Amino acid sequence: MIEMWGGVCLREMTAAIKRKSKAYVWLQSAYFQKPGLTKKEQRSKMNDVKLAVLGGEGTGKSALTVRFLTKRFIGEYASNFESIYSKHLCLEGKQLNLEIYDPCSQPQKASFSLTSELHWADGFIIVYDISDRSSFAFAKALIYRIREPQTSHCKRAVEASVLLVGNKQDLGHVREVGWEEGQKLALDNRCQFCELSAAEQSLEVEMMFLQIIKDILTSFKLKEKRRPSGSKSMAKLINNVFGKRRKSV
Repeated sequence: MIEMWGGVCLREMTAAIKRKSKAYVWLQSAYFQKPGLTKKEQRSKMNDVKLAVLGGEGTGKSALTVRFLTKRFIGEYASNFESIYSKHLCLEGKQLNLEIYDPCSQPQKASFSLTSELHWADGFIIVYDISDRSSFAFAKALIYRIREPQTSHCKRAVEASVLLVGNKQDLGHVREVGWEEGQKLALDNRCQFCELSAAEQSLEVEMMFLQIIKDILTSFKLKEKRRPSGSKSMAKLINNVFGKRRKSV
């Protein structure tokens, strides 16, 4: 029996994940599609949510992502190519088109740039390995970069949602980073925080992803509230121009 997930053969998907092909992996579930609408119409009614999963090499970024998408755990990946996974889901009564960016693993360098990720993503999951202190230091550097004062080329109306994740909780017997350290880093930088195991906790991984997606949707609402409507902006402009003239007459 061949198992399917969203119209994609799991056997084929597993092979694609291991190859880390640049091609998108589309996971489209038929029960999320409204009858009577074309795929183009369905997509136009969806909210796009873009999420970047970042962290040091070997921290389990891909394992967490695939665990969320398929509820399966795959321990080893070839990490030569970046991937973008797409999933349609319904959350809080809204149809969402979720894109998850999983970069290829790179050495944990002291200097790095997140310019393209900062432009692209609505939110970030920053992953470290609780049994590897160097991965925690790299996660801290990533958070500092995301929380830097916004530059002129990357301004946000609302601060990006960030979730710090201590992965590999099943390796607690060789722990190098305490739970309190992760919690403090998150609190100091206005991030959410959790510890879990991609290998053993499928439900917790799902709840973690859903939480950051909810935070992103909340930030969308705040952004809309802060954005003045066209009519109000025009009225303010007219008042600024002609109101001052009336005072001077």
